[in-house]
Amino acid sequence: MRAFALALAMWFASSLSHIGLPLAGLRVADLRDTFDEVHNGHAHEAIDILASRGTPVQAVVSGTIRKLFLSKAGGKTIYEFDGDSEYSYYYAHLDGYAKGLREGMRVERGQIIGYVGSTGNADSRTPHLHFAVFKLGPEREWWKGKPINPYSRLVEAVKDSVR
Repeated sequence: MRAFALALAMWFASSLSHIGLPLAGLRVADLRDTFDEVHNGHAHEAIDILASRGTPVQAVVSGTIRKLFLSKAGGKTIYEFDGDSEYSYYYAHLDGYAKGLREGMRVERGQIIGYVGSTGNADSRTPHLHFAVFKLGPEREWWKGKPINPYSRLVEAVKDSVR
């Protein structure tokens, strides 16, 4: 029974419901649910968090940097997998990566992994963090997954951070 309780606690601690803040000092007023909006002709399936260029971006979970990627749409991006490789956390439009960040690197929740920017198709006058979460399939492919709206989880993370 104790082993079951421990396993359940470990699963719950690593689950999506316990993500941290991608930006320090984030407030509920800073969050806007843009998940269902259409951006550039496609479903957005993420939220945009406005912040000053160069604001440090933090890992929302302890996990592994699975991919550092430069894309036309997302610009400089990071794909982070949680410890069980069940979820992928996507950080886009970054101005740059934290010094020494590399693919395969283990990161801890709250660790600085990049900096807010406006790379890719983002308006250069509106730096922001494009943040998305994907439930990975059995193949654990960084570019594939079922999009999950992170808005309510981020609201809870903000509230937890001020308790």
